[in-house]
Amino acid sequence: MPAASSANTAEAHLTLDRLRNLVGSGRIDTVLLAVPDLQGRLKGKRYGARHFLDRIATGGADMCAYVLATDIDMTPADGFALTSWATGYQDLAVTPALTTLRLAPWMPKTVVVLGDAVDHAGAAIEVAPRQMLRRQLARLARHGLDVKAGLECEFVVYQGTPEEAADCGYQGLRSLTMGNLDYALDHPTAADRFFRRLQAALTGAGLPVEAIKTESAPGQVEVTFPYGEAVAACDGHLAFKHAVRAIGGRSGLTPTFMAAPATGMGSGLHLHISLWKDGTNAIADTGNALSTVARHAIAGLVDALPQMAVLYAPNINSYKRYVPDSFAPTTASWGYDNRTCAIRVVGRGEGRHLEIRVPGADANPYLALAAAVAAINHGVDNALTPGPPETGNAYREGGPPLPSTLKQAQVALRNSSIVRDALGPDVVEHYAHLAQLEISHHQHIVTDAERHRWLTRA
Repeated sequence: MPAASSANTAEAHLTLDRLRNLVGSGRIDTVLLAVPDLQGRLKGKRYGARHFLDRIATGGADMCAYVLATDIDMTPADGFALTSWATGYQDLAVTPALTTLRLAPWMPKTVVVLGDAVDHAGAAIEVAPRQMLRRQLARLARHGLDVKAGLECEFVVYQGTPEEAADCGYQGLRSLTMGNLDYALDHPTAADRFFRRLQAALTGAGLPVEAIKTESAPGQVEVTFPYGEAVAACDGHLAFKHAVRAIGGRSGLTPTFMAAPATGMGSGLHLHISLWKDGTNAIADTGNALSTVARHAIAGLVDALPQMAVLYAPNINSYKRYVPDSFAPTTASWGYDNRTCAIRVVGRGEGRHLEIRVPGADANPYLALAAAVAAINHGVDNALTPGPPETGNAYREGGPPLPSTLKQAQVALRNSSIVRDALGPDVVEHYAHLAQLEISHHQHIVTDAERHRWLTRA
């Protein structure tokens, strides 16, 4: 889990003064002001760069509050306390987080900056994903602990543009690569070209990758990033996904971050987390044994993560990734360098850390990491002790099962006193209602799989 180099870090972000120089020289003409939405997408507006500098950078902007209270289709829906038809879908204020200014080399003459959602009195919107993560990190800081995180994301790439994929009803899609290319270094020309474009764009945005590798499923790719500050890691992940989609589309490709884009295929978003205290990694103790705080953290993760699945497995498809013998966990278990477990202890010395394997590629990184930190808080606050590590196959011998459906996860979220204490009842109800929208959407849809199984047999 090596840290990002200082040279790359120095280029990671723009200052307002540097942006003014780039705008003055004609190199930048557009600023994207984006709020991370509930699904982990960038939502916002394109501003002329000079207007952004003159008015928005210090004055902020307004957006309709439904960007934080809607489903994947951006369908206005009642039932959210934040905003609804009943309240007239009012605006919220957006304060640019100027430390997140970065070049977006995958778009001409463009920079992107994230914004924090606040009410018009300046108070943070508590259901905003970025704020939820910050709140959990602040709770952990009461113990003198800080989190560093590195994200490892899998996704699948198909041939053809997104428009072409939609025109054929997402049927008969051809993968960018064929067969099992796990750890392969002889990539097809089209794949190598896509990887090079992506790597160059991310480096130009101050997001140098640690590694890119092809995975075992056709067209599946894994990208890992150096570890760093937790919120910044999530900020970078959203920029990464934006770049993947933009570069993929211009390359005649369709990337997907679905957790299970095809039967028997799963893509994860693994969270590599270390705890630090007074500048020292607090996971490892003398002799590379787990520290007391690390054991509390693991116990909290095992106990609480199953109750927070809505935050890291947010839709119906998410749960089709949790299949035995698939490298996606199915039990609340932990072990040393054991990929059948939900929590994997990995690394040595200062690199010792926890790999949280439950989130899928479709997870909102802020919410997934907020859930993990909330679970760690639970373990540390209550000085919990974990059971023995799994030394064999956790699919067969592991702990309690993880939720297997979104409905199970929703019920667990609503009924958990641990989650309500960690997140607050209003936040719990917001995300439980979001889950219900997803459940209701699918409830009456007849699928191809149902017709295939039952059409001539019923």
